[in-house]
Amino acid sequence: MGLKSLFRKKSPWILTLETGGCNGCVIEVAAALTPRYDVERFGILRRPTPRHADILVITGAVTHQIKDRLVRIYEQMPEPKFVIAVGSCPITGGMLKDCYNTDTPLDEIIPVDAYVPGCPPKPEAIIDGVVKALEAVE
Repeated sequence: MGLKSLFRKKSPWILTLETGGCNGCVIEVAAALTPRYDVERFGILRRPTPRHADILVITGAVTHQIKDRLVRIYEQMPEPKFVIAVGSCPITGGMLKDCYNTDTPLDEIIPVDAYVPGCPPKPEAIIDGVVKALEAVE
C-alpha cells in the first residue's frame, strides 16, 4: 500500500451531491456527520470541492439536468476516488424509477464502489458504506 493510499484510508474526505429526490437521504447523510455519530474520529471530513474529495456520496435519482455535471464532478476528483450510492434512488431509481426526467441507475453513468440501500438509510448504514468503500484501498 502506497503512502498516499494509506493517508486516504485513514482520513477520507467526502463530497456529497444531491442529484434529485426527496432529500431524505441528504438529511441522513447530514445526521451521520453530526457529533452524535462523530465520524471525524475516523478522519472523515466533508469537503466543499471535488478537487479535495476522496469519496463522492450520491443521493437521489440522477436527473437529465444533473447527469453531465455529475460526470464532470467525478472527473475532477483526484485518484484514487470512490463513489457511494446512498438510498434507493441512485441504486435502482426508487420511487422515481422510469420517470420521464431521470437516468438511473447511477452505476450506468459512473462506477460505484459501495451501495447503501434504504429509503432513507440510517446514518449507521451510511458510515458502514464509507468503511466498505475504503476497504478497496490497497
